[in-house]
Amino acid sequence: MNIALFSSANWSPFLILAVFVLAVLTFYLFFSLQKKEKEITKEREETTRRLYELAILKELGERVGYSLDVEEILQIITGSLRQFIDYTAVGYVVITSEKIKINTHIEKSVSRHFLSEMKDRMIASLSALTDKTFDLENIDEVVSGAIIIDEIKENIGSLFNIPLVIDDMAVGVLTVAHISSGLYKEEDMTILYKITGQASEAVSRLQEVVKKEKGKLNAMVESMGDGVLMVDSEYRVVVANPAIKKIIKVDISKDVSVFDFIDVLGGKFDIRGKLEESVSKKISYVSERINIDDVFFEVGVYPVSHSLTKGGNQMLGAVVVFHDISKDIELERVREEFTGMIVHELRSPLDGIKKIIELFVSGSITADSDKFKEYLNMAHQSSASMLELVNDILDLSKLQAGKFEVNKEKADIQEVIANRISFYKISADGRGVSLDASLNKNLPEFLEFDPQAIKQILNNFISNALKFTSKGGSILVSAFIYNPKEPFPNDLDKQKISVFPEGSDLNIKKTSLCVVVSDVGIGIPEDNIKDLFHTFKQARLNPVDKESKSTGLGLVIAKGIVEEHGGTIGVVSKEGMGSSFFFTIPL
Repeated sequence: MNIALFSSANWSPFLILAVFVLAVLTFYLFFSLQKKEKEITKEREETTRRLYELAILKELGERVGYSLDVEEILQIITGSLRQFIDYTAVGYVVITSEKIKINTHIEKSVSRHFLSEMKDRMIASLSALTDKTFDLENIDEVVSGAIIIDEIKENIGSLFNIPLVIDDMAVGVLTVAHISSGLYKEEDMTILYKITGQASEAVSRLQEVVKKEKGKLNAMVESMGDGVLMVDSEYRVVVANPAIKKIIKVDISKDVSVFDFIDVLGGKFDIRGKLEESVSKKISYVSERINIDDVFFEVGVYPVSHSLTKGGNQMLGAVVVFHDISKDIELERVREEFTGMIVHELRSPLDGIKKIIELFVSGSITADSDKFKEYLNMAHQSSASMLELVNDILDLSKLQAGKFEVNKEKADIQEVIANRISFYKISADGRGVSLDASLNKNLPEFLEFDPQAIKQILNNFISNALKFTSKGGSILVSAFIYNPKEPFPNDLDKQKISVFPEGSDLNIKKTSLCVVVSDVGIGIPEDNIKDLFHTFKQARLNPVDKESKSTGLGLVIAKGIVEEHGGTIGVVSKEGMGSSFFFTIPL
C-alpha cells in the first residue's frame, strides 16, 4: 500500500467536515438565540403597549365621572346660550365628589347683591331636587365676564333653573337670570330643557360605555400575571392588581401613596426616584433583574398622560409593572447547558480526529502498523457521531421553522419493525438484554407513512431503552391497530413488560396505528416526564451504560415527526419498573 495516500492533504475531508459542523452549529445557535430574542422583544413591546393603553383608559375611567363630564357639558352649554337667548348672567351649580361648584358668567355688569341672590336660588333649587342641605362653607365659586359694580341697584327680574339629571339622579342646575321682568317665555325654557336633556342623555350613554369598558379593563388588569401598580400624579395608588399584592405581600388600598410600602423592596429598586423621574421627565424606565423571595422580576415604570382638547398633555400619573422573568432566566440557563453539551459532543470526536491526523502527519502511525485500522475505525465512528448530531440539529431546525416534511408512502410497518429489531439485536445480545416484537394480528399489510422517519423514531426509542435496561432485562416492540370505540387489544405478548399504556394514555379519537417500545429499565421520575419532549430540556437520568450520552434531541424530533403524521406521542413510566414510549398514526 502506498503510504503517500495518507498524507495530510488526503485527510482534508476530515478538516472540511469539522469546519462544516462548526459552521452549522454556529448558524443554528445564532438564529435560535436571535429568534428567541426577537420573540422576547416583541412580547415586551406588546406588553408595554398594552399597559400604556390599560393605564390611560383606566385613569380615564376613574376620572370620567359626574363632576368632570357634567361640568364640561355645562360649560359648552353656557358658552353657546348667548346665540339664542338674552341674559344678564348665566351659571350652573354642580355636585362633585368633594364639594359644590358654582360657575357664573356675567354678560352685563351687576352688583354683588344680584350675584348673591342668583347663587342662593341655584343652591335652593339643587337642594330641592336632591333633598339635601349643602354646606355653604364648602363651595368652590368662580365668577367671570363683566365687572361687578355695587352701585347698580337692579335686582333679578327674570330667572329660571333647568335641572341636569343623569341616570334619574339630579347632579346639577343650570340657571339663566336677567334684570328685566317677565322676559323668558315658555319656548325659551323648552329650548333649554331640550339642550340639557340631550346633554344628559349623551353623558349617560358615555358613562355607560365607560362603565362597561372600565369593567373590562379592571378584569384584564386583575387577571394579569404581571404585578401592576397605577398611581396618579400625586403617587396615590389608583390600581393594584392581585399579582402585585402577592409579590410585595402588602395589603394595598386605593388612595394610599406608593411610597408607603417602598421599604418592602429592601433597596433593591429605587421606585421613588424612578417614579418621580418618569412623571417629571415623561420617560420610561426598565430595571435590571431584581430578586424578591427568590423570584426574579424586571420592573418597568411608564408615564401616563393624555392629550388635551386645547392642546398639550396632562400628566395622569404612571404605571409600575413587575414582570416575572424567572422562567426566562431558567430557559437561558437550560439553553446555556444545552449549548455547552452540544459543543462538548462535537469537540470530543473532533479532538479524536485531530489527534489521529497528527499521528499520521508526524509519521507515528503508518498504513502497515497494527494501530492503523483501529485509529481509522475510531475516526470513522467519530465522523459518524458528528454527522448524526448535525443531522439532528438540522432536523430540529426544520421542525422549528415548519419546514420539516414527511414523505408518506404505502409501506409495511411489520417489515420496518423487524428491520430495526434485527439492527439492534446484536447490541442487545451483547448487553444481555432480550429484544423482541409483538405484532397484533389485526395489522394490515400496508399502511401510509414515512418509513424512514418511523425508523428514526424507533431508533431513538430502542436505543434509549437499551441505555436504561440492565443485564437480564427485556425490551418489547409492540404494534397494533386500536379503535377507541372498541375494547383494547388483549392478545399482545406483554408477559415480560411491567408498564404498558392503556387506551386513555394513547389519547386518540379515531382508529390509529399504535407502536409501543417497552422496557423493564429504571423508569422515569414523574417530575422529569414533562421535560422529555421539549427542546433544550432533557430528563436528568443516569443510564445503565455510563458511556451512553444523549443530547435530548431525539425525542423532540420524534415528537415533530409524529405530529407531521397527525398522530400523538407519549410515555408511561414507573420508577424501578420500566417505561413504555409510544406513538400513534391515524389511519
